[in-house]
Amino acid sequence: MLDSIFSSALTDTTLTFSSAVITIGLAILMGAIISLTYMKTNANTYSQSFTLTMVVLPVIVAIIILLIGSNVARAFSLAGAFSIIRFRSAPGDPKDISYVLFTMASGLACGVGAFGYAVLFTIILCVLMFVLSHFKFGAKKNQQKLLKVTIPENLSYEEAFDEVFKKFNVEYQLNKVRTTELGSLYELVYLVHLGQHVNQKEFLDAVRTRNGNLDISLNMAPTPEY
Repeated sequence: MLDSIFSSALTDTTLTFSSAVITIGLAILMGAIISLTYMKTNANTYSQSFTLTMVVLPVIVAIIILLIGSNVARAFSLAGAFSIIRFRSAPGDPKDISYVLFTMASGLACGVGAFGYAVLFTIILCVLMFVLSHFKFGAKKNQQKLLKVTIPENLSYEEAFDEVFKKFNVEYQLNKVRTTELGSLYELVYLVHLGQHVNQKEFLDAVRTRNGNLDISLNMAPTPEY
């Protein structure tokens, strides 16, 4: 019985108004489910434009598939039309790219009439995204950050903060040393690995007491400096 449900839509390739409405409506629903999944699993980083795109993209793909059907001439004409469009954007996050492919696959399944498979695959992948996000699959236990500290010239920079790093169990590497203020100050650049148990405010306060309350900066997403 399940096989008949999933294969019944594939046997009819005739484009009718009712089938087009059902296809577009289901594509919108699948896109909305995928978009909501993305928002729930990326609560702090998602943008409205991207979430709206994920709702619309399955519909666009489904409409293209409906228009092409089994007509080879239409396929070549649409390929020529889309080849003149140039998309320019900055490289995206791999997770965002996977969601784009996800929405396109869902729209493709709706467009070819595989409604059962479209719903099944969408539910399975959305549940998978929730599970991976909940268990923080692949997340690093230690956060790598860039620490910049200014110290006076009379403080030895080689072991200035060894006690602080040992106290908070922070792995560190001194990457760069340079003088500032006509040689009266030193700027130290550390690559530090902060564990989840480290209180960042207490750590910075301990560093601040050692450098005489001079400038300190902690970059959240560091680019190592050499």
